[in-house]
Amino acid sequence: MLSPLEIIETLKMIQEENLDIRTITMGISLRDCADASAQKSCDKIYEKICRRAERLVAVGEEIEREYGIPIINKRISVTPMALVAESSDATSYVPFAHALDRAAHTVGVNFIGGFSALVHKGFTKGDRILVDSLAEALSVTDRVCASINLASTKSGINMDAVAEMGHVIKKAAELSASRNAIACAKLVVFANVPEDNPFMAGAFHGIGEPETVINVGVSGPGAVKVALEKVRGEDFGHVSEMIKKTAFKITRMGQLVAMEASRRLDVPFGIVDLSLAPTPAVGDSVAYILEEMGLEKCGAHGTTAALALLNDAVKKGGTMATSYVGGLSGAFIPVSEDAGMIAAVQAGALSLDKLEAMTCVCSVGLDMVVVPGDTPASTLSAIIADEAAIGVINNKTTAVRIIPAPGKKVGDVLEFGGLLGSGPVMAVNKFGSEAFIARGGRIPAPIHSLRN
Repeated sequence: MLSPLEIIETLKMIQEENLDIRTITMGISLRDCADASAQKSCDKIYEKICRRAERLVAVGEEIEREYGIPIINKRISVTPMALVAESSDATSYVPFAHALDRAAHTVGVNFIGGFSALVHKGFTKGDRILVDSLAEALSVTDRVCASINLASTKSGINMDAVAEMGHVIKKAAELSASRNAIACAKLVVFANVPEDNPFMAGAFHGIGEPETVINVGVSGPGAVKVALEKVRGEDFGHVSEMIKKTAFKITRMGQLVAMEASRRLDVPFGIVDLSLAPTPAVGDSVAYILEEMGLEKCGAHGTTAALALLNDAVKKGGTMATSYVGGLSGAFIPVSEDAGMIAAVQAGALSLDKLEAMTCVCSVGLDMVVVPGDTPASTLSAIIADEAAIGVINNKTTAVRIIPAPGKKVGDVLEFGGLLGSGPVMAVNKFGSEAFIARGGRIPAPIHSLRN
């Protein structure tokens, strides 16, 4: 139970510091929707999602009103579509994406994740069709999100998939050029993907998950920033303690909402994802937290160390507040979704290379990064390979969500609007990687993966 003092502190964080529940995500298994007929399978998928998630948005709004806690997004994640559609006679999985999109519109969620495939050791028939369908599927739907896991510490890096995803991302950008390449903002490429992540665009309902589940993603970078203002000039031990205490309060609120949603929907509670997820709103920035620690600008020397402290302290504080931690949990560093990151890029303090270094210690990877539209597919693939290598070697989740903006060059700005914000176009290394990517095959798993 929350004490009266905790309630007062939480209300203050909500009213003054942009604290919110970033998402309630209902995971739904679609394994029983497989059918030899693609049309029948799509019908089953639509019916099951609409039946299971019928009250999700209404219950989220009820909790918001009764507790005064903003719940920004209500979302759905489903079984990776390559697994569900593979039994069908479909030669393209675009109709399956349409079925997901229709269901999302019907139940009123803002995104549905799981148009996904797991290809870290190779492609099945269904994986191949899904990857071939990705660019079109994401371009012709509004709310469908996709992810591809192409590397893991246990298996190494599937470089054939890495090479292919560079071309898929380029095609997705071209097909959705009239909508500012929005298809790329709905596609994440992973290493060591978690099965219970409630955040988009990478959410899917893993094969080890129950029939349905409620996962919650909390946020609150603004609350952490305000808390750190109280320990200005003090040493890093005090900084860490303050972040831990704040993360504890934020996570307690997240568990309260998750348990209440679980009870009202009669769906098992899964996990709370502790991640600090920023928004373009002023004061709701991870970059500003790092600058509060003493950096003149995010990206200055010392940024990686500051981010490592932040990520660790958030996890320590959160794990004291709930026994059910999952998802990604830590600090997100998306460029376009973080006002401080945008300002740092525009000031010349933050480069793509520095962002890559920061991903070694954050909770995900290169997120919502906009690059020139003429960036070669092989360069996009090489960026993915570098990020996958960080994840594989360090046994952590890493990801790439990158947008080659058609017609844009370094210094331009790509406007998305809403939570996606706006992305300044960042420079990529001018030297090529084509021959490296063309080798293909699989980069073997590291020696420390042999733990059994």
